[in-house]
Amino acid sequence: MPTHAEKRRLPYTAEQMYALVADVARYPEFLPWCSATRIRSRRPLADGREVMEADMVVSFKVFRERFGSRVTLSPDSHRIDVEYLDGPFRYLDNHWQFTDMPDGGSEVEFFVDFEFRSALLQSIIGVVFNEAMQRIVRAFEARAAQLYGPGAA
Repeated sequence: MPTHAEKRRLPYTAEQMYALVADVARYPEFLPWCSATRIRSRRPLADGREVMEADMVVSFKVFRERFGSRVTLSPDSHRIDVEYLDGPFRYLDNHWQFTDMPDGGSEVEFFVDFEFRSALLQSIIGVVFNEAMQRIVRAFEARAAQLYGPGAA
């Protein structure tokens, strides 16, 4: 039942931040505890959105868990919605919203709510949840700076 929501103002466009978060295959390169990802399928929808089913392997100390999710990519509205398919959770709800700001940069809204099936995993994550979410958000910020900041290729 941990829930985390935050908004951050970043010096990158909504399009840049959307592209970074939508690139699930690259998560193991920079995201803490993400040891692997696999795209199961991708299919375009008639309205311009795309649905991707993906697996992510999360490793933390002695725990290693795989979970599947359905990711709905909405490039026109710069929104990404994640639905839980299978794995160690009772449920998982996650979304990202990216909005260009009139004076430059963008606002990034991040929300996640989940519960593990295992009481042991739930109690362990409860202790470190806020710190873990902050590390994940900082990892996306650092990746944006690497890709889009001054001196980026």
